[in-house]
Amino acid sequence: MEIRFRGAAREVTGSCHELLVGGKRVFLDCGMFQGTRREAAEKNLAFRGLARDVDAVVLSHAHVDHCGNLPQLAAADFRGPVYATAATRDLARVMLLDSARIQEADARHLAKRGIKVRPLYGEDEARAALARFRGQPYDRWFDVVPGLRAKFSDAGHILGSASVHLEIREPGRDVLRLTFTGDLGRKGVPLLRDPAPLAPAEIVLTESTYGARSHRQGDKPEEEMKKSLEDAVKKAWTKGGKLIIPAFALGRTQNLLYFLNELREEGRIPQTKIFIDSPLATETTAIVRRYPDLYDAAAREKIARAVEPLLDEDVEMLETPAQSKRLNEARGTCVIIAPSGMCEFGRILHHLLHGLDDPRNTVAFVGYQGRHTLGRAILEGRDPVRIYDALVPVRAEILRMNGFSAHADRDELLEALAPLRDAAQHVFVVHGEPEQADALAQTLESRGFSGVVSPAPDAHVAI
Repeated sequence: MEIRFRGAAREVTGSCHELLVGGKRVFLDCGMFQGTRREAAEKNLAFRGLARDVDAVVLSHAHVDHCGNLPQLAAADFRGPVYATAATRDLARVMLLDSARIQEADARHLAKRGIKVRPLYGEDEARAALARFRGQPYDRWFDVVPGLRAKFSDAGHILGSASVHLEIREPGRDVLRLTFTGDLGRKGVPLLRDPAPLAPAEIVLTESTYGARSHRQGDKPEEEMKKSLEDAVKKAWTKGGKLIIPAFALGRTQNLLYFLNELREEGRIPQTKIFIDSPLATETTAIVRRYPDLYDAAAREKIARAVEPLLDEDVEMLETPAQSKRLNEARGTCVIIAPSGMCEFGRILHHLLHGLDDPRNTVAFVGYQGRHTLGRAILEGRDPVRIYDALVPVRAEILRMNGFSAHADRDELLEALAPLRDAAQHVFVVHGEPEQADALAQTLESRGFSGVVSPAPDAHVAI
């Protein structure tokens, strides 16, 4: 058996790990690299050279940095199955079609400026990829290719997210087990169930997004998140400005809606209008509402009391660009949640363009900000920042709310991985910037794990 680390090795996005088993090529994830326009274009175009002769894909979840290159695979005449949970299959449909539309619209916009850019793929390729999906339940084995079977367990990261447990059977040797964490979620956060225990295995691939950081300031992460959001809303209310939140349309937006509804229900924040400025968030929220069986006990209890956990009369889902633009002229306090989460594209750019220079406004970051992204630049204090062709002074108050991350932090990763120590012979630390991956690798070694490596991009390991 061989493993090649095609993406998310010593970086966070573009998750893709290739397994060679019995002459078959299987991808664990098939994600798009996300970052600056130039670097993203280079890395995602390079994926085309890897896309031929893949036999199957096992997909951990529907975020674009894990599934976004599947249409490139389809364009290379991929005819194999894409195995995912049913919720991931449904969410990937809106995520991939949205990704295709964004690329096509971006190419048209650049063409007007005399810049010719070919989209990585269009809607036809996205639909071809979606036709290859095969939904699988949690906790049930399924065959991937001859000699390889898999089982999903709930990763608690977003709806439908999974950690993957594999069994590899090759002639003349014992069964090898491989556990891939995918993006591991957190305990005690709203709406979704806690991550299921990871299965022991000889080979472990673990994410390390926050391998050197702790989100916690106490023992109650849910209350910490609510309190930080409460404080942010009150800051905006006191100053008479807007609370602008860059957020991923899938996962983070639904968590924010859940908490905002609870805070209003408990009388902890004033009644204020909440705008979800994203057709994609509207679609993903509708899908999340179709899977109450994947909610945690508290959310199911709300539904049993006929309490809507996500939407109420104060939430307005904006569809058209005209509706979005009207918010730029709005006065008074409101909450605006808009993608993209790292501020690299989408409607959030317009809200920052018109709102960053106003000291009455508050901008709250609730998720990971990749290197060289606009979100990272704002968080690191750069002033002014470039948005489109304008240099915008940063006068709004900037808040970092790490507690909202859907990724396990250092302590949560270590707690989840600890039961795997005795069985693990090879531990590959992926999906983390170098300082995060190295820190987690060193800590795992100090706690008795064997064969811990943070592999370089395209590293090749035979086992």
